[in-house]
Amino acid sequence: MTPRDASDDSRWSDLDRPPLNAVALRRGLVREGGLWRDVDVVQRTGSTNTDLVALATEGKADEGAVLIAEEQTAGKGRLDRDWTAPARSGLFFSVLLNPAEVPVARWGWLPLLTGVAVAAGLSRSAGVDTALKWPNDLLVTVGGEERKAGGILAERAGSVGVVIGAGINVTLRADELPVPQAGSLALAGAVSTDRDPLLRAVLRSLEEWYGRWRAAAGDPVASGLQETYAAGCATLGRTVRAELPGERAVTGEAVAIDGDGRLVLATGEGVQEPVGAGDIVHLRPA
Repeated sequence: MTPRDASDDSRWSDLDRPPLNAVALRRGLVREGGLWRDVDVVQRTGSTNTDLVALATEGKADEGAVLIAEEQTAGKGRLDRDWTAPARSGLFFSVLLNPAEVPVARWGWLPLLTGVAVAAGLSRSAGVDTALKWPNDLLVTVGGEERKAGGILAERAGSVGVVIGAGINVTLRADELPVPQAGSLALAGAVSTDRDPLLRAVLRSLEEWYGRWRAAAGDPVASGLQETYAAGCATLGRTVRAELPGERAVTGEAVAIDGDGRLVLATGEGVQEPVGAGDIVHLRPA
């Protein structure tokens, strides 16, 4: 990838949302022997995931490539949902990973690993308590209520690569929320909403967790990933409804994250059913 600094006449149109400093980000993240090889900031694009998948498939990006957008016009969430936010109001980025030494059967842990890393990085840098909603949502507390402030999406890129994308609402204001259930770090009382150090903290945390997981050949127990994810998962211990492919739904108590990263539900029929894909709805107590 060829670095391209974000530049536009409207970069400073909102003084509360200064542009990212691409040069400083590269200087702080790219180092000899480190994971991150290339940090590219663009002003506007449809989807960083789509762009990076295309670059990887064409052989124009290597492991450790990071693509960041100040604004996404066609950001993607799970289940083909759109992810939109005002320019420079959040962190919208994708990274290319190539865990060739990890069995493909364990690659399903990558979105959960990213969730753990993002939550840890933001807790340290923004001073905000975060929680994870299985499989890939980041939750914050706003006015005593859980709100979604971020999401993660993983996509295969060719035969050996995986692109992980993340969108995190940083300075989104109450009147800018796309839905009432959304939130942001600012609304959750973050001590800092400076996106440069927030992004550096998140990517350093991701580098640390990915290295640990890869060194353990993707073993979620040996790497500590399974235990750490479960400890930070707000879904566990809750009654939830899993809306599954094929218009099937299962309701039960979320009791565990199994060795494959699936959510295990204990149903009213006394059956423990692992859920590997679907939409999870946290149900309020009766």
